[in-house]
Amino acid sequence: MALPTPFINQIRTMKFLTDFFPILLFFIAYQAYDIYVATAVAIGASATQVAYFQIRHKKVEKMQWITLGLLVFFGGLTLLLRDPDFIKWKPTVVNWLFAIAFLGSQFIGKKSLLQRMMDQAVTLPEEIWMRLNYIWVSFFIGIGLLNLYVAFNFSEEAWVNFKLFGMLGVTFVFIIAQGFYIARHVKDEDVQTADSSDNS
Repeated sequence: MALPTPFINQIRTMKFLTDFFPILLFFIAYQAYDIYVATAVAIGASATQVAYFQIRHKKVEKMQWITLGLLVFFGGLTLLLRDPDFIKWKPTVVNWLFAIAFLGSQFIGKKSLLQRMMDQAVTLPEEIWMRLNYIWVSFFIGIGLLNLYVAFNFSEEAWVNFKLFGMLGVTFVFIIAQGFYIARHVKDEDVQTADSSDNS
């Protein structure tokens, strides 16, 4: 079963993957120096990324501001107190905030946050949107717990590797699996529209 083309396009612009640039630089700086230099680099990279979006697109998503604020807060504590435990909490807090936002959107307004993000790409029954939204909530809670488990049960180096390869890998696999699930329920007109676009 093929994924609908609109969904593939949506994956490419998922807001959850915009944190890749700071994470990559964090990983590189850690390999070259240590956790403290890596933390400072991540803060600088995230601030640069937000500034770029503000200048280029004249708009920065609220979650990007929140992510930057949490990075500055937890990263600042790590640098100030020379304690890497603070920066290890940051991915968990970000993911749990996503969970709260997605869960809250289920009860505020006519559409969930996930549906608002994706309903221009695919058309699904309301119960499927609701189910998918709860799946994302569970995913964010789960990956937040997984981050804490790795951070405080394995070495610092293992956590840094997990932060780049593990979390992004799990997220990518989750999105692809969700795509196949959506493909089972997407309405026929969306698939036909995607096929027409491909053939034109």
